[in-house]
Amino acid sequence: MKTTAQRTAIVTGAARGIGAATALRLATDGNAVAVLDLDEASCAQTVSAITSAGGRAIAVGVDVSSPAGVDAAVKQVAAELGAPTILVNNAGIIRDNLLFKMPLEDWDAVMNVHLRGAFLMTKAVQAHMTSARYGRIINLSSTSAQGNRGQVNYSAAKAGVQGFTKTLAIELGRFGVTANAVAPGFIATEMTRATAARMKISFEDFLISAAAQIPVGRVGQPGDIAATISFLASEEAGYVSGQIIYVAGGPKD
Repeated sequence: MKTTAQRTAIVTGAARGIGAATALRLATDGNAVAVLDLDEASCAQTVSAITSAGGRAIAVGVDVSSPAGVDAAVKQVAAELGAPTILVNNAGIIRDNLLFKMPLEDWDAVMNVHLRGAFLMTKAVQAHMTSARYGRIINLSSTSAQGNRGQVNYSAAKAGVQGFTKTLAIELGRFGVTANAVAPGFIATEMTRATAARMKISFEDFLISAAAQIPVGRVGQPGDIAATISFLASEEAGYVSGQIIYVAGGPKD
């Protein structure tokens, strides 16, 4: 791990899973990393892994759906690590249910974290990016954006992320800012473990069943997504913008 940060990155939902793997990978790439999650204490393990390897990282607790909270968090990052020019909007929740059973509160909760959160974080960070004439925005979508039974809220939010991303690319490209989305397929995380529990099957059986339907013959790991984000966050990806990249072990329409 490099000891001198090249740029400052913010990763939301970085306490565990894809977010934690992404924070670690971006730190390995030489960036200072702000590890954001709802509970600051939950970020300690990710921050410790980065700093113990010689990197720079801070933990910031924030509700990404809160305008005041987001503004305060971004100001803290800029003051402690430097102006952020890499943003990974990864924070997400699931509230799965069939449409006729879904409470309005579960629809709103998913929309608030995935879409409102990405909007607020991007709006707060883009000022630093446009000032620097450089920026990398990577939003997390999902293969569920194409539709998935029991996830009408999550699917709609992840499809919305794709339209949001393409519009950011159009608006911010002239300032040296790229925007792309990564759409994971089945990734072994606590979120997919929760899905297995909801379906009342063991996580191990869930993994086996999922792998059987994936062309490469295995489920994805958080590191698979982090590797793709690492490229999109790099200077070498400067001519890649407005793209939705499916990382799913096989082709997606």
